[in-house]
Amino acid sequence: MGKQFGNLAKINGIVFFRLSPYEQKAFKGIIAEGLPNLLRRFQDRVFRVAPFFMFSYLLVNWAKETNDAFSRKNPKDYENDT
Repeated sequence: MGKQFGNLAKINGIVFFRLSPYEQKAFKGIIAEGLPNLLRRFQDRVFRVAPFFMFSYLLVNWAKETNDAFSRKNPKDYENDT
């Protein structure tokens, strides 16, 4: 009937190593190795990234407050309205 999808061509000289999905341990070492590695990477990067985020937050906050201040109506302009 034809070849199956995995056997469409015969390749010589190339060796494929595969693990069975039943033999892999997906969460092996996640607590013993993963958490310390996560903390180390966070400590390495936080001082490079945090100042930019803090500056951006302060800039946006200042811009919103300034916009709100300029958008307000002056109550003295409406004192004599009846």
